[in-house]
Amino acid sequence: MIQVLTIAGSDSGAGAGIQADLKAISANGAYGLTAITSITAQNTLGVTDIFDLPLSIIYSQIDSIFNDFDVSAVKTGMLSSSEIIEVVVDRMKKYAVEKLVVDPVMVAKGGSKLLQDSAIDKLKNELIPLAYAITPNIEEAKVLLGIGKIETLEDMKSAAVELKKLGCKNVLLKGGHLDGEYTYDVAYDGEDLEVFSMQRIDTKNTHGTGCTMASTLAVNIAKGYDFFTSVLLAKSYVYNAILHAADMNIGRGHGPLKHFFLF
Repeated sequence: MIQVLTIAGSDSGAGAGIQADLKAISANGAYGLTAITSITAQNTLGVTDIFDLPLSIIYSQIDSIFNDFDVSAVKTGMLSSSEIIEVVVDRMKKYAVEKLVVDPVMVAKGGSKLLQDSAIDKLKNELIPLAYAITPNIEEAKVLLGIGKIETLEDMKSAAVELKKLGCKNVLLKGGHLDGEYTYDVAYDGEDLEVFSMQRIDTKNTHGTGCTMASTLAVNIAKGYDFFTSVLLAKSYVYNAILHAADMNIGRGHGPLKHFFLF
C-alpha cells in the first residue's frame, strides 16, 4: 500500500493540519504517516494557542518513519520557525526525498499567523528548492514573491512563472481568494501552464482546504500520476469534499470538509 508522510501541525478541531491530512490521504487510498511539528489549540473559529514541539522529537519522528516505512511521498504543512524548517530540510536531504509537496502554510483560516516572519527566507531558499511541487494560495504567493497584488488570472499566471524560479519543479497556485463565480488554479511545470477552473461553492465550510489539496496531490504523485493529472484529480476530490461539507455543518465558524464523502 502506498505510504505518504505528512510533516505538519496538529489541529485540535481536526479540520486542518495533520488531522485533515490523514483523512485526505486515507480517503484517496493511501496510508498516512505523521511527524507533528506543532500543537495548536484550534477550532472552526480560530487558533487560540500554539506550542512548537522540541526539535529533537521532530527529528526522531521523521527518522522513525523512514527507518521502518516505505515512504512514497512527503507533504509538509505548518513549519512555524526557521529551526523547524532546518530540521525538515536536513531530513529530506538525508533520505533523498524526491516527491516532496510543500504547502507554505503562513496564516490560519481565522487569521492567526502560523509562520514566523523570520522563517520566510529559510522556507524560500532551502525547503522550496527541494520540492517536487509547491501549493501556495494567492496571499502566500505574494509573500514569497514580495509583491503587493495578484488580482487577475493573468496576474496568477505571471506569479506561477515567478514562483517556479524559486527552484521547485512544479507550481500549483491556488486562486480561491479571488472573487468571482469561478475559482481558478494555475499549474506550471516550467514549460506548460494549465488553468483549472471550477464553479465556486457558496459555503463557509472551507477549513483545511489547502491542507487537503496538498495531501491529496501528494497521494496522486505517489501513485505515479504526472503533475497535471495529479492536480486535476486533487481538485476534483477537494471540490466534492467542500460540496458535501454541508451534510455535516460542524462548528460555528469555518467548518471542515467532508473528506469521506463517498462513504
